[in-house]
Amino acid sequence: MKKYIYLTAVSSLFVLGACADDFLETEPYTEQVIENFYKTPEDAFQGLVATYDILQREAYGTTLLISEQASDDCFGGYGIADGQADLEWDRFQYVTDKDMNSLVWKTGYQGIYRANVLLENLNKVKWGTNTALKTKYEAEARFLRAHYHFQMAKMFGDIVALDHTITSAEYLSPRSSAETTYKLIAEDLKFAADNLGNDNYSQKGNANFGRITKWAAEAYLARVFLFYTGVYSKADLAGVVTKAQATTYINDVVNNSGHNLVSDYKNLWRAATTSTDFAGEDNTEMVFSVRYNGSGNGDWNLHEGNRFQVDIAPRGGSIGNYSSGWGGATVNPKLVNAYQSGDTRKTASFIDFVGEGLAFDPVKREQRQYTGYSWKKYCPVVGEEATGNFQIDNVQDYAIIRFADVLLMAAELNLDSNSGFAQTCLDRVRDRAFKDTAHRVTVTKAAVMNERRLELALEGLRYFDLLRQGLDVTKSAIDNTDTNSEFNVTFRKETLGWFPLPQSQIVLSNGAIKQNPGW
Repeated sequence: MKKYIYLTAVSSLFVLGACADDFLETEPYTEQVIENFYKTPEDAFQGLVATYDILQREAYGTTLLISEQASDDCFGGYGIADGQADLEWDRFQYVTDKDMNSLVWKTGYQGIYRANVLLENLNKVKWGTNTALKTKYEAEARFLRAHYHFQMAKMFGDIVALDHTITSAEYLSPRSSAETTYKLIAEDLKFAADNLGNDNYSQKGNANFGRITKWAAEAYLARVFLFYTGVYSKADLAGVVTKAQATTYINDVVNNSGHNLVSDYKNLWRAATTSTDFAGEDNTEMVFSVRYNGSGNGDWNLHEGNRFQVDIAPRGGSIGNYSSGWGGATVNPKLVNAYQSGDTRKTASFIDFVGEGLAFDPVKREQRQYTGYSWKKYCPVVGEEATGNFQIDNVQDYAIIRFADVLLMAAELNLDSNSGFAQTCLDRVRDRAFKDTAHRVTVTKAAVMNERRLELALEGLRYFDLLRQGLDVTKSAIDNTDTNSEFNVTFRKETLGWFPLPQSQIVLSNGAIKQNPGW
C-alpha cells in the first residue's frame, strides 16, 4: 500500500493530504508518496507547515465557540430559525444532532496524524550537519501534537492518545486513560520547552511570527498542568512535570521571554480601537496565536481565513463600526456587570448596543437570546471586511496564549512558594486594566480566578477554568434561572463536564469507544 502526499501551495502554507491505493506496487512518478517524499530539509519543512495548517481550522467555531456557549459567560444565540445545536451546547442537551462535536474530533486527529507522519519520517531526511534544524522541527511538531491532543482531551475527557500513525489493526482502539494521554502531552511539551531556542517572534513584521517558541511551550505546560491537576485532583502532571517544575517554566516566560503587556488593553482588539492605535496581531503580548489571512479569496476548499469571526458579529447586517455576522453566543449580562467602574476591559470586550447608541432591533434581525451585548473581541470591522467571502475570509488572528494569561498562571502557581512574585504578576494585569495602581487586590486563588474571567473573557478559557475548580463550582456559576425561560440553563454534574462524543465515532469504533456519562 502506498500513501500519497499531494502538495499544493496555499499562501505561505502547504496542505498535505493522504489517500491509499491497494493495487499500485511500483513507486509512482507523478505523485509524491510518504515512502519517497522525505529526503531533504525542505521536504520536512513542508510536512511541518502541513501540521501547522490544521491550526487554522480551529476557528470554525469549534472548541472556542462551544466552550463559551457552555460557560456562564454566553448563551447559544444565533437566529430564531437557526439549528438547535447552539442552544443545546448552552443548555447541556444532546438531542437534534448526535454528531454536534464531530468537527472538534476530526480536526484534532487530522493534526495528530500530520504531526505523527512528520515525526516518523524525520530520520529519513538528509540533514547533513544541520541536526539542530531536525531537533527544532521535532520540537515544533511535538508541541502541535500535544496541542491537538489537549484540545480534545479538555472537551471529551478520555480520548485515543496516538504517538504514531495507526495500522488497520488499531482502528478499533478504545480510549486511553487520562494519565496516558496527559503523559504524552506533557512529554511532548517538555521536549519542545527544553529544545527550542530563546527566539521571540513577536516583533513587528517578523516572518516567523506564529511559529512555536520555547516560551509558548513553557506557558502551555503551565496551562495543561493547572487543568489536569485541578480536574483530576493530582499533585503533578501525569508523573512528568511537578508543580515546582511548572512554576519554574512559567516564571521563565515572565522573566526572560521578552513578552510584555500591550500598554492599552483595548488596542489588542481591532473593533475596540482605531486602525492607528491597534497594536496589530504581531504584538509583544501574543505568546501563541493562530494566524489567518484572506488569501482563500472565497474558496471553501481552502482554510486560510478566520471562519469564527462571522459567528459572533452582529446579526442581520453591519451596525456602527461593527460588520455583519450571525449573532452567535450572545453575552450574559452577568459577565458585563462583573466589571468594576473604571475597568477598561469592559468596553473593549463587549458591544453594548444600547450604551453605544446602536439601534439594534432583535425582532427585525431575528436575533435569538438577545441580551443587549455581543462580542467586541474578534468582531470584524466595517471597511476592513474580508476579501472574497465574509463568512470564511476574515483575517484576525486567534490568540491562544497572551502574556496576560502567563502572568495570571504565574500568580496562581506562585501563591504558596513566592507570594510576593504572585502579587506582582496580578498587579501588572490589574494596573493595565484600570490604568492606575489604586485597584490592586490581595492575591489569592479566588482573586486570580476572578481576574482570569475578566481579563480573558471570550477567549475560550472560562469553561475549562470552571471545570478545574470542581463540579460544584462549575454548576453554581453556570446554572441560570430567568423569568424568560429562553435563558434558563442547568449544568448537569452527571456529565462530569465532558461534552458528548460524536455518535459516528462510536459507531465506527464498533463499540470500542463508549459514550461519555450523562449523554
